[in-house]
Amino acid sequence: MAKKKTTIRISGMHCVSCAQSIEKALKGQKGVINANVNFATEKATVDYDETKVNLDQLGKTIRATGYTPVGIGEERTREISLKITGMTCAACAAKVEKALSSLKGVKRASVNLATEKATVEYIPKIATLMDLRTAVQDAGYGVSEEEEVDKSLVEMQKARVRMFVGWGFTIPIVIWMIAEMIFGVVWPSREIYDLGLILLAVPVLFWAGLSTLRSAVKSIAHKTANMDVLIMMGTSIAFLTGPPIFFGVPILNYAGVAAMIMSFHLTGRYVEAKAKGRASQAIKRLLMLEAKSARILVKGKEKEVPIEEVKVGDVMVVRPGEKIPTDGVVIEGESSVDESMATGESMPVRKKKGSEAIGATVNQEGLLKIKATKVGKDTFLSQVIKMVEECQGTKVPIQEFADKVTSYFVPAVLLIATTTFILWMVVPGFIGVIANWAQSFLPWVDPTLGVFTLAIFATVAVLVIACPCALGLATPTALMVGSGLGAENGIIIRKGEAIQTLKDVHTIVFDKTGTITQGKPALTDVVATRDFAQREVLGLAASVEAGSEHPLAKAIVEGAHAKKLKLAKLRGFKAVRGKGIRGTINGKQILVGNRLFLKEAGINVAPLENELKHLEDEGKTAVLVASGRKLAGVCAVADTLKEDSVQAIKELHKMGLKTVMITGDNPRTANAIARQVGIDRVLAEVLPDQKVAEIKHLQGEVGMVAMVGDGINDAPALTQANVGIAIGTGTDIAIEAGDIILVRGDLSSVVSAIKLSRATFRKIKQNLFWAFGYNTAVIPLAIFGLLHPVIAELAMATSSISVVSNANLLKRVTIAPSYSSE
Repeated sequence: MAKKKTTIRISGMHCVSCAQSIEKALKGQKGVINANVNFATEKATVDYDETKVNLDQLGKTIRATGYTPVGIGEERTREISLKITGMTCAACAAKVEKALSSLKGVKRASVNLATEKATVEYIPKIATLMDLRTAVQDAGYGVSEEEEVDKSLVEMQKARVRMFVGWGFTIPIVIWMIAEMIFGVVWPSREIYDLGLILLAVPVLFWAGLSTLRSAVKSIAHKTANMDVLIMMGTSIAFLTGPPIFFGVPILNYAGVAAMIMSFHLTGRYVEAKAKGRASQAIKRLLMLEAKSARILVKGKEKEVPIEEVKVGDVMVVRPGEKIPTDGVVIEGESSVDESMATGESMPVRKKKGSEAIGATVNQEGLLKIKATKVGKDTFLSQVIKMVEECQGTKVPIQEFADKVTSYFVPAVLLIATTTFILWMVVPGFIGVIANWAQSFLPWVDPTLGVFTLAIFATVAVLVIACPCALGLATPTALMVGSGLGAENGIIIRKGEAIQTLKDVHTIVFDKTGTITQGKPALTDVVATRDFAQREVLGLAASVEAGSEHPLAKAIVEGAHAKKLKLAKLRGFKAVRGKGIRGTINGKQILVGNRLFLKEAGINVAPLENELKHLEDEGKTAVLVASGRKLAGVCAVADTLKEDSVQAIKELHKMGLKTVMITGDNPRTANAIARQVGIDRVLAEVLPDQKVAEIKHLQGEVGMVAMVGDGINDAPALTQANVGIAIGTGTDIAIEAGDIILVRGDLSSVVSAIKLSRATFRKIKQNLFWAFGYNTAVIPLAIFGLLHPVIAELAMATSSISVVSNANLLKRVTIAPSYSSE
């Protein structure tokens, strides 16, 4: 099996039922392993076996359901907006449009003289951004900037136009109807009044509401029923009460009500589109971070090229204040770089020769020359965007129940509406009891109307009040905002289900090396005897250790360099395996090693025995130093704790979580580290291949477990844990290792990730409670004729808007640890 994952943008979806129809069709396609269609993001995430099905076939499956996959397969398109300079008249705009349209690979081009912008849809595999620029320049004009077209903004603008058109014709209806309802005036006559309502309702339903009606017809044609089917039926039934009046049928004219229902529906769609746009801002902000061009060295000279033309191995020149175009390694220069877009950390990071640089981060000070190591879809930023999109395409387990309810919702509402109509027609006295009681305080309830009119009134209300969209939007919008907020703070949620699982976790297991500690030994202490100074002891040890490749030796040498000590010339270097090293400096033999090594040389180590024991109890490795026949002192080396480890563990305890440390170290060293940090429990002397078994044992003992590790050596254990949290820095992160990826290499990110998951799941529960509660409460009111169809539609629109707006409130949540503000 050749498993692949792809994300497909789908246009034409109007509600959650649409998404479910597509999802069902994709899951039924041979070769598709799994498919999730997200109405909120308008995207399908599909896992498939490319030996059995390809992208073009997936596209055909989506089209067969009546919806449109955008730019799928070899013809995958990109839509951009170019700011054109030099245009002075309509002829100029036409000339630029012709130049762009004639390019091979350009599917569509339109130029707006008023905004001085060209919108171009093209196939990147055939035409490049440079081709578009050249075409404009050859026509005699210039391109000052380009940007990706925000499709959600385009959709929002279309929804806005539809809303305004709808209300443009509906407001006169409202004024006309109020005059009749309040003053009892039918002006100028009953016939003109009824005809006017019908004529004003036509453009609202069949012009502004055309997309809704088309969606409904398309849904029925494909043997499914979506939200638009309910709106179409409700408005059509209401509208069709108008014409029979002219043929003497004794019925109330609800054509004006049909227009109001549609206008409220279109208003709801517009506000919903606006709120959804805000919810997906994180992805847009990430996309906007990408550099548009790069300055590369070609035969020793600088040349500016579009970012798409940068290749691996190109040397990029980045000046102060400029974005680093793509991932690479510094080959020349030194500077501070603002990496907050990747890590959420505001402090600049120092870069020098050999340092890794992340594309789209900002160079602050010096000039840097950076060799490109990753380009295009392989860059860190592209991977982050891909993971966030995939997360938004996954489903939280609680959503499965909501989806199951939603899949039966529209058919159930159609059945309830039909039953309501029959009951009002057959047993009006029985079903109208509550309406008779409510007429005294609900002005729109009038039991004296004809039975047929009352049946229509209740049936239309049932059709338009039910709102599966609120149910369907409850989880994806909260997940969209939560994953976006995480990405902005260096927390990448790869799998949506991790949000639900993490809030049920009560025990967190930490790998020691590289997670709680820095992951590399460092000099921590230098103790000197009475006859020597600390700097002298360190200088002697470092001078001898400079000849060794051992990690502890490197830590001592780096410690000496940090204190700006000059190393002495060494002669006769010799390493004694498992004991230490010796050499001669200025005619004196210098020994650096353990107790046994010095004792065998006849040197008394007793004067430093207490210091040795104390250092070893702290989990440090002590190295004795002797000069000639005298004991000079001791240097201690340890894998130091990360700055925030103690505070982060303390905060996790405050949040009610138990902590466990897993390490290959001996119990004495492991317990020393655990005491310093405040870890509850230690699993010591665990080899890498034994970690999975230990996690399984813990799960059997305490239940759900989260594992935090470096994502490389710990990959199997991260997979075994209920939630795997991979922690790393910058481009080094093993992306496939965890359910949640922490870009910053500190434990504060673990605290933030847990706070984020709890806050996001809290929003999901609030949304589902509101959506279920709303539908459960209002449908019975509509059945018994207590809801005016216009109020019903207003309530329906409000329910969807409230769910999306509540999800957006997640942006205000503080996920930073409490100590970060101290």
